Amino acid sequence: MSTPDGPKGEYRDAQHEGSPVSAPGVTPSPENHAALLRAIGPLPLSGQAWPDWVRILTWVILAILGVQVVTTAIRAPSQPFDTLLIVAVVLCFLGLLFVSWHMQTSITTIDERGLRQTWFTRREVAWEDVRYARFVPMLFSKRLVVFTHRGRPMIFQGGTRELRAAFVKIAGVYKSSGV
Repeated sequence: MSTPDGPKGEYRDAQHEGSPVSAPGVTPSPENHAALLRAIGPLPLSGQAWPDWVRILTWVILAILGVQVVTTAIRAPSQPFDTLLIVAVVLCFLGLLFVSWHMQTSITTIDERGLRQTWFTRREVAWEDVRYARFVPMLFSKRLVVFTHRGRPMIFQGGTRELRAAFVKIAGVYKSSGV
């Protein structure tokens, strides 16, 4: 987590590795933007959107739930199950399977054009559409919340150390005191 003095650990270190900082709420100049892209490193920068341990945990939990559903169905008395209940359980399990699959395959990319992440639908924002960004280091995912000029926030997940360091640099350049 972060303190009023700034983020801790790897995030603080990444924030100070040559990334330019613009004034709060102001779109960075082309020079600052170019310096940001240089500070991020060789582009495109791509990586898993979710950390390995989260992706593994997702499948473990899904497997445990699947085994629990099957064992409950086998041990149940010979009374017929409510059809609506069966349909609801199957649909919920399929929904969890769908989310787990997308967590496993989702890739976040930063390049000269902007940020992209594969997900249920493609998340994409061009650099010129970024109004401000905020790095949010949560337990299960490190996120970059990007607010566009249209006011619609987009959330990008960073599952690798390189993506997280880039997120901190982006948030430093596209920072806003109003959020």
